[in-house]
Amino acid sequence: MNETSHRWAVVGGGMLGLATAWRLLQRGQQVTLFEAAPEMGGLTSAWRLGEVQWDRFYHVTLLSDTRLRELLDEIGLEKEIEWVQTRTGFYSGGRLYSMSNSLEFLRFPPLNLLEKLRLGGTIFFGSKIKNWRALEAIPVEIWLRRWSGNSTFEKIWLPLIQAKLGDAYQRTSAAFIWSYIDRMYKARRSGMKKEMFGYVPGGYARILATLTDALRQRGAELRTSSPIHKVTRAQCGRELIVDIDRSGQKESHRFDRVVMTIPSSIITRSCPGLSHDEHQRLSSAEYLGVICTSLLLKRPLGGYYVTNITDPGIPLTGVIEMGSIVQPEKLGGHYLVYLPRYCLADDPRFDETDDVIHERCLQTLERMYPQFDRSQVSAIQTARARHVMALPTLRYSEQRPPIVSSIPGLYLLNSAQIVKGNLNVNETLELLSEHIDATLLADHRRLRSDENLLLKDRGHEETLSIGTGSIR
Repeated sequence: MNETSHRWAVVGGGMLGLATAWRLLQRGQQVTLFEAAPEMGGLTSAWRLGEVQWDRFYHVTLLSDTRLRELLDEIGLEKEIEWVQTRTGFYSGGRLYSMSNSLEFLRFPPLNLLEKLRLGGTIFFGSKIKNWRALEAIPVEIWLRRWSGNSTFEKIWLPLIQAKLGDAYQRTSAAFIWSYIDRMYKARRSGMKKEMFGYVPGGYARILATLTDALRQRGAELRTSSPIHKVTRAQCGRELIVDIDRSGQKESHRFDRVVMTIPSSIITRSCPGLSHDEHQRLSSAEYLGVICTSLLLKRPLGGYYVTNITDPGIPLTGVIEMGSIVQPEKLGGHYLVYLPRYCLADDPRFDETDDVIHERCLQTLERMYPQFDRSQVSAIQTARARHVMALPTLRYSEQRPPIVSSIPGLYLLNSAQIVKGNLNVNETLELLSEHIDATLLADHRRLRSDENLLLKDRGHEETLSIGTGSIR
């Protein structure tokens, strides 16, 4: 699958950017990757929480995550994944319930038998839908009320989607909830009806270190602390000029092709040559962000990997007990817990101090878990990310900008291009797999053909000119 080698720049060092560089190298290209942060990883980057190094935001691998497992296999880590059967909890009406199997589902007190049947039917029906595009035209509330009924929607679905989307759920399509149903249903089917989740020992710090080492060994140049300033087309020639700000100094680099994997709002600022329509499409993408507090605890909370929250007074999207998957001895004898709150990128909660956020989280845990005591907390930190995923609004796939931009050789392949899934590492790799050959390299070959024809025509014109001069 080798191509004629050309110089490619990949802007953005998250998993999508790193994997794009990896695939281009496999196809014989020269790659330079630019990342604004001091380290690679983006949303998968790691940090130190107390004495433990682990993921800044929560991540888990499903048995059905075939693209991620394929990449891990290529860098020698797939065989090291540790798989664990997990449990799911629900916090409803001030009480914590287990919802980890069919019997517990049937016993779930907040719903009567008819409501349970309609909820189960919605999930089963949603898992069978293949034409996801039809769901893009239907508001998520209308679709869920139609299949689950009003009472089930009010008790279960509404608090869940409000916790994830806030009031933005009112302009979100049914494709949003379908993507969650589809992914989790595939995971249970792959795990023989069990919730089997996995992780690589060492977390994403280990994955990122292994992947970046593999990239360098193949010849990639990885440049951190290099925020993008501007990408423009050279006035003379067919190259693209990438300007970066490095330690207050502007550097310019020339490439044949550039792939932008960064958020749409940054692309609009750094690519002034895009068309008016492209700028509008990029600007119209509403991003969902996350404020995620991590805690190291001396004792577990409820023992569930995820606890879904349907009480409107709880200011969290959910409780993620990573300690239910990663053994305490691998976390310094502690239990790792994530407390995420998703909100739109312009939400004022992003500007709250850590102290305010931490106090709210601790009060919430005291309310939800009577056995919890603040003395159990060994470390607490909060991470923020304003650009996590583009909100799947109605007919979103018709509004996103094309991957092949109006600037020859410039490609827009970021997470906002995901239209039939929710943002997770596997979904970004699925996006790349779908477009690396069929879109990026196909357009690259078309451009090379056009450029070669142009060079041939110019050479022919020069020959004619020299010949005419000699006659004279």
